[in-house]
Amino acid sequence: MVGLGTWNTFCGDERRRRLAAVVRRGATTACGTLRRLEPDSARIVYDGKLFDVTVERWGEHEREIVEHPGAVAVVAVDTEGMLTLVRQRREAARKHLLELPAGTREHGVRRRDSARRELEEETGLTGGTWRELAAFYTTPGFCRERMHLFVADGLERGRSSPEPDEELEVVRWPTSEIAARLHEIEDAKTLAGLLLYLHGPEGRVAP
Repeated sequence: MVGLGTWNTFCGDERRRRLAAVVRRGATTACGTLRRLEPDSARIVYDGKLFDVTVERWGEHEREIVEHPGAVAVVAVDTEGMLTLVRQRREAARKHLLELPAGTREHGVRRRDSARRELEEETGLTGGTWRELAAFYTTPGFCRERMHLFVADGLERGRSSPEPDEELEVVRWPTSEIAARLHEIEDAKTLAGLLLYLHGPEGRVAP
């Protein structure tokens, strides 16, 4: 394998251990699960502040993979039964999108602690009862980002303190309106999170 170079310290050794998850014809087992695969070679072509880009060779083909430390998102419901979302500028989409409070995982910090920090910074919400609802790859065709989704109920409202470069508008919906307003959402993690919240972990409507 070609040397991978020095990984960005933001992600530390964790990023070195990650293997590519590539779906290829014939790569499924009898029970339908995927075998873990490794590329023939890999090289870093971009060493960024928050993520790197690796070019991997799989036989005769090359794949460009975004190396991402992972992220957290929260379906946040306060003591008044209101869902809290944030509307923020997304330069790649060229518009402001309505999303769940979310952020990049911090190296060496527990997922739930990262989620609590992001929620308080973006919305001022604290406390509550927490549970992890799901984990999924956001864009597995080219990015290794794995999102961990939490539900937090009974949150207390407070003062937000977003980062200086963040343009955030806090938006509150009654939870009873979520199903009727899903058409307002264009962000994939938010659609996934709200649908999972509505149907619950076992297909039941969440209280």
